Amino acid sequence: MRKLSEEKPIGYTNVLKVMQIMTEKGLVERDEAVRPQIYRPRDPRAKTQRQLLRHMLDRVFGGSTRAMVLQALSEKKTSAQDLKQVEKLLDRIEDQQ
Repeated sequence: MRKLSEEKPIGYTNVLKVMQIMTEKGLVERDEAVRPQIYRPRDPRAKTQRQLLRHMLDRVFGGSTRAMVLQALSEKKTSAQDLKQVEKLLDRIEDQQ
């Protein structure tokens, strides 16, 4: 909670409710053996990011990777280095097909 409130004031009950929802969804695990209870991520960050991205891709973009990437790239200025990485990835994917 200290980390969260560094950026923006947030209430204890709000954080607790979100953590309970995340526990129900299997995103975090709760250690009830200690007080206050400790919440830890269930999976590594990369795995959680992949799961959330797949979910968002399906629900928000109707499964269209193209639409999602175009929206992401148009949303804010993208550095030349990032664009080169995107190009390399697209070339690699194209070569695999």
